[in-house]
Amino acid sequence: MKILPSRLALLLAFALPTAAAAQRGDVYTEDRLNQLQQSITMMTGQIEQLQHRNAQLQQQLEKMQTDYEYRIEQLEKGGGGGGRPAPRPGAQAAAPAPSAAPSHGGGSADQLYDDAFKKLQEGDYAGAERGFKTFVQRNPQNKLAGNAQYWLGETYYARRDYQNAMTAFAEGYKAYKASPKGPDNLLKLGITMAALNRKSDACAIFARFSQDYPRATDLQKRRIDQERQKNGCG
Repeated sequence: MKILPSRLALLLAFALPTAAAAQRGDVYTEDRLNQLQQSITMMTGQIEQLQHRNAQLQQQLEKMQTDYEYRIEQLEKGGGGGGRPAPRPGAQAAAPAPSAAPSHGGGSADQLYDDAFKKLQEGDYAGAERGFKTFVQRNPQNKLAGNAQYWLGETYYARRDYQNAMTAFAEGYKAYKASPKGPDNLLKLGITMAALNRKSDACAIFARFSQDYPRATDLQKRRIDQERQKNGCG
């Protein structure tokens, strides 16, 4: 009978390290998954930024082409008369987009957004926070305002400041629900609530996602399903 405790102690000696190692493995996997998801988020932001710049260049090219065609037309008609042709009646419609207009603090809104996003890429989350916050305050109606509000939330989330992240994502969903970043704001709002141990609220957010954004991307829908399963949502 005295042998049994020794055997039990031997089993525990092997079992406990194995369990601890398994737990460490789970934590590592969770951290790695979060890092990968954060990388995907950043890459998505870079793509959005490039798409925006491409749209701006397209507008500029269209304006240049319109002006060029008009000047050629005037020359062919002999309407130049040696003088400068009058502005084309519809030329105002080809003016640069409002987003490129100077913001109140000097510099363009686009430049302010780009600078903030660059800081985010460099890991300067405090600088990015100031930049995105300033952008939204000065340009609340800009077409990039919803994006800026979302990335503002990401600056908090990256620093594990979940309380401010939750507030930022909630504001992004409320004020810019119909923006391209509306689904991401709602998704990240739920994830942040889960990080704050507000599981029931997080599950309610995840359940609401499909109603508010039935045309969300497959990636966003998969994230919702993963988060619902992860948090034990019914």
